[in-house]
Amino acid sequence: MTIDASIRLLAVMVLWAACYPLITIGLDLAPHIAFAALRAALAGVCLIALGFLCHRRAPVGVRSWTLIVVVGLGATSMGFLGMFHAAEFVAPGLSTVIANVQPIIAAVLAHVFLGESLKAMGKFGLAVSLAGITVIALPGLAADHIQGYSLGIAYVVLAATGVSVGNVAIKHLTGQVDPIMAMGCQLLIGAVPLSLLSVLTEDVSSLAWSTEFLLVLLALAVFGSALAFWLWFEALERVSLNHANAFTFLVPIFGLMFGAAFFGERLETIQATGVVLVLSGIFLVQRSAASSLRR
Repeated sequence: MTIDASIRLLAVMVLWAACYPLITIGLDLAPHIAFAALRAALAGVCLIALGFLCHRRAPVGVRSWTLIVVVGLGATSMGFLGMFHAAEFVAPGLSTVIANVQPIIAAVLAHVFLGESLKAMGKFGLAVSLAGITVIALPGLAADHIQGYSLGIAYVVLAATGVSVGNVAIKHLTGQVDPIMAMGCQLLIGAVPLSLLSVLTEDVSSLAWSTEFLLVLLALAVFGSALAFWLWFEALERVSLNHANAFTFLVPIFGLMFGAAFFGERLETIQATGVVLVLSGIFLVQRSAASSLRR
C-alpha cells in the first residue's frame, strides 16, 4: 500500500471518529432521521457544487447510475438511519462492537462480488482487530440494557450491512466515474428516503435551528460526509476493499483519543490492550497484502 493511500485512509478514519461526538450533540437538537437527512443532503450539494465548479464530468450509463443508487441506499440511507437511531437504544460500547463487524461482512461480499480474498494472515488480522474492538468496548458492554435494546441492535446491524453493500458498489465504481460527482449524487439519492421517512414519522417542527446545530450540521456534512466519502473513494481506487476496510478498526481508537483530548475521558488499561490488538491486526492485514504483491 502506498503512503498516499495510507494517508487518505487515516484521514477518513479521523473524520469518521470525529462524527460521533458531533452526532451526540446534534441528536439533542433535532429529530434523528431529519438530522441524518440534512447531513446527507447538504454533503451531496457541497460535492456536486464543487464538481461543477471544477468542471467534473457527471456519471453516465445505466450501470454507473445503478451502482450509485446502491451506494446511496446502502451507505447513506441504511448507514445513516442505523447510525443515528441506534444511539437511542444501544450503549456505545456494544454499538461499537457490532458496527465493526462491517469489515467482516464486506470481506464476504468482496469475495463474492469482487473476487477479492484474504490470505490466512489477513483473515487472522481481521479477527485480532475485531477482538481488540471488543476489548475496547468492554466497559460499555457492562452497562445496563435499556428499553428497545433489540431494536437498537437491529439498527446497528442495518447500518453495518448498508455500509458493506455500499462499499462493494463503490469499489465497482472506481475508475469508471468521477469521485466527487459520484459521491455527491449518492448522498443526495440517499437523503431522499431519509427525508420521506422523517416527514412520515417525526415532528420536523421540533428541529432547533440554532447556531450550535448549524455548526454541528455543517461540520458533519462537509468534513464527516463529503470529504470523507471523496477520500474513501479515491483510496479504494488504489487498494482492495478488504485492506482498506482494515483501517476502519481505527475509528474507535481515534474516538478514544478525541474523548481524552476534548472531554476529559481517561483510557483504561483494558482499552489500551484493545488498542494494541487493533493495531496488531491491521499490521497483519497490511503485511498479508504486501506479501501477496511480492508473489
